[in-house]
Amino acid sequence: MTPPFTRSLRLPDPCIEVLDERFLPLRLLSGTVERLATGFYWAEGPVWVGDGRYLLMSDIPNNRIVRWDDCSGAVCDFRRPSNHANGLARDHQGRLLACEHLTRRVTRTEFDGRITVLADRYLGKPLNSPNDIVCQQQGAARGAIWFTDPPFGISGWWEGEPATPELPHGVYRIDPDSGDLEMALDDLQGSNGLAFSPDESVLYVVESRATPHRRIWAYDVDGATLRHKRLFADAGGPGAFDGIAVDVQGNLWCGFGSNGAPEADAAQLDGVRVFDRDGRLLAHIHLPERCANLCFGGARRNRLFMASSHSLYALYVNTRGAVA
Repeated sequence: MTPPFTRSLRLPDPCIEVLDERFLPLRLLSGTVERLATGFYWAEGPVWVGDGRYLLMSDIPNNRIVRWDDCSGAVCDFRRPSNHANGLARDHQGRLLACEHLTRRVTRTEFDGRITVLADRYLGKPLNSPNDIVCQQQGAARGAIWFTDPPFGISGWWEGEPATPELPHGVYRIDPDSGDLEMALDDLQGSNGLAFSPDESVLYVVESRATPHRRIWAYDVDGATLRHKRLFADAGGPGAFDGIAVDVQGNLWCGFGSNGAPEADAAQLDGVRVFDRDGRLLAHIHLPERCANLCFGGARRNRLFMASSHSLYALYVNTRGAVA
């Protein structure tokens, strides 16, 4: 059963917990968390499609990509079956990119609806289950696609089909010119959400199976190489990061929840955590469900969409999402 939710009538919204006064300029005093849709099995991978004024989101176990329409509020199937798609993004031309668990591949939907396979094997071995994805939009690297590849989708029958991993929990890059697949990282446990800094000089990557704590790492981007690994944020205790998004000021908005430990208090952990560009924790947006992934959208990119377990939530904020 989906947890009950009632939009706050009080302002400021008590769901938005300010932990550092530096968050106050990012909060809209009259902005409140709203539930846009519910009834999903496991909501993930949202992406905003501004030219159509709609949001696409994966409902992984239901094997579908759903569409939420900004004009009508209607929800319908965009693609079913979706090969248990997870992370979604748009490339530098606006085409849909999808990480598919069932087929263990990354695809691009062409403007005429045809599906192009961008990556499904590395060094002759099948990928694990591509998870999250971003595309560079600036400079000489414009069009380069980066994605994470943990084995979550091949661990059972819920998000794909069982299989034995043959590759590390990698982070990969697809070259924008040659289309060649390159492994950028192979030393993370549970590589998951990823996002670029506004100028794309830094790539943030979630390590969602790290021990003892789940972490976010930052890397300098040097062409196809990631350098100068450093810890950006530690979830601490029983918390866990998932998908992430970056605003124009470089703040990270992070899907958050329990790591499943017996001592975890999910009611306090579920939601979104916000960090500034220096890794200082600014705020926690409390939701009645774990937030798996999130993105900015709306006509002015100032609306935060949060794919959270069984539901889709939204919040207007006083910043804008970095173009991604």
